[in-house]
Amino acid sequence: MKSAVVLAAFAIACSHPPERAHPTAVVSAPSRERTLTIIGTNDLHGAMDRLPLLAGFVDNIRAARAADGGGMLLVDAGDLFQGTLESNAAEGADVVLAYNAMGYAASALGNHELDYGPVGPAVTAKTADDDPRGALKARMHEAKFPFLVSNIVDDKTGSATLWPASVIVQVAGIAVGIVGASTQDTPTTTMPANFVGLRMTPDAQAIAREAKALRDRGAQVIVVAAHMGSSCTDLDHPNDTSSCDRGEELFKVLDELPKGLVDVFVAGHTHAAIAHRIDGVAVIESYSSGRAFGRVDLRITDAHVTAMTIHKPQLICPLDKDRNPVALADCHPDSYEGKPVVADAAVQKIIDDALARSETRRHEKLGVVLSSTITKAYGTESAEGNLLTDLMRQARPEADIALTNGGGLRQDLPGGELTYGQLFAAMPFDNRFALVEASGKQIRRLVTKNLQRGGGIFSWSGIAAKARCKADRLEVEIKVGGKPLEDDKQYRVVTSDFLASGGDGVLGKLPDGAIKLTDTIIREAIADVLRKTKGTIDPAKLFGPKTKRLDYEGKRPVECGGKPAPEPD
Repeated sequence: MKSAVVLAAFAIACSHPPERAHPTAVVSAPSRERTLTIIGTNDLHGAMDRLPLLAGFVDNIRAARAADGGGMLLVDAGDLFQGTLESNAAEGADVVLAYNAMGYAASALGNHELDYGPVGPAVTAKTADDDPRGALKARMHEAKFPFLVSNIVDDKTGSATLWPASVIVQVAGIAVGIVGASTQDTPTTTMPANFVGLRMTPDAQAIAREAKALRDRGAQVIVVAAHMGSSCTDLDHPNDTSSCDRGEELFKVLDELPKGLVDVFVAGHTHAAIAHRIDGVAVIESYSSGRAFGRVDLRITDAHVTAMTIHKPQLICPLDKDRNPVALADCHPDSYEGKPVVADAAVQKIIDDALARSETRRHEKLGVVLSSTITKAYGTESAEGNLLTDLMRQARPEADIALTNGGGLRQDLPGGELTYGQLFAAMPFDNRFALVEASGKQIRRLVTKNLQRGGGIFSWSGIAAKARCKADRLEVEIKVGGKPLEDDKQYRVVTSDFLASGGDGVLGKLPDGAIKLTDTIIREAIADVLRKTKGTIDPAKLFGPKTKRLDYEGKRPVECGGKPAPEPD
């Protein structure tokens, strides 16, 4: 949350920015055999509490490589900051401090690195003097490692803007080239206003161009850190990709890259797991929120990679009986690289200070009790989506309908007395309310198209929809406030400034004057409603067989006659 109170914490965390140190010199190739260990992380999203233990694993690996004459490279695939109260309080500054202490060599630029906008409480530029990427520039200045992206350029000149595309670092006498890239979805998966003046270029072409240039400069190993990914369910057989989703952006890029150009690809964005050899490239992705790290061991002989070992994602904390990571207080990792894993004291101090500054706000009780966990879902209707949209409509009673997106729901709300910190974890984005005038026809199209597609589902309040196939066409009956939707009638929809301004490509082009943006953060307005509500909230009353707001057969995308239904008129 970017408020005056938490920006004081920002000033403390950033008062002594470290010097930048981006090594680029190339030395002669080693003549003997040695091991280079690549450690990859991704999608931390501000979940700093496990970083001291992650640093303990890293310390053990670094010591093992030092003992055998090899080296270790630590890289991240992006989305470092956005997502927790303690990280957002200082706009990601504490994450950078921790990453500096851990010795990261580079990070890809993730789409959410652009979320904070200008330095200060505003998430988008309000005046001509505001820099829409000011907070990101501040983090880049403080980092001892570069943020890399090769496929985002200045819209007018076509040249790189804030960031380098690649870098060469020295690791145990091995020249390692690192190329950064970000997902093509970046313009619509961050606040669109903060991407103005930039454009995406084809990712495979940009990566290949940079990788070839690094090879020409003497790089013996090429690592790509890219905020794009996929998912694989079988992590025990690295040469078998049959369990992987080959339709994702990652596979398309790997298919287009020249064979033998890239050695290791550290992926992210999809919050999934990969530990596979794909088209000769070692690819790793390790879930999200500090849950695990990925590892590839390269054997280097006479400046050539002669062997590679791809490890399964290494969990920071073991799993409980329900296959969830145990609580940090109960987390006792096994020995790693022959030594106990001990939380790194320097990183622990950084994290403890960040947590302490947000302690009071995190534990504030909002006055309501949840009778059991209220779960989120990304691709299906959920109790959490229904609750939060109901609360949006309570906060803006002039609205007929409330709408939010599946990607905006980040954590379940646990049972018991609800705290502000738990609400923040579920809604970490500082999105403001937007009021939209939309016709019934536009609303029908939104509901229908969302059912016909996969990905994130829309959460609605004020709407009940029943969708059924008739021949090869999906017909949707919609009621608003219990009355049939009228195509020609204008309805007032409350949503987020993210969606209203083009985020996720949801609303499309609306007439001038159809959108009214406000300065009210949705999460804060919801907290105010809850403080006045009191009482107990039962998730069974929010979503269940008899309380579904989206009634459709089968799974999304809904297909009629064995094929996707035609687009609604």
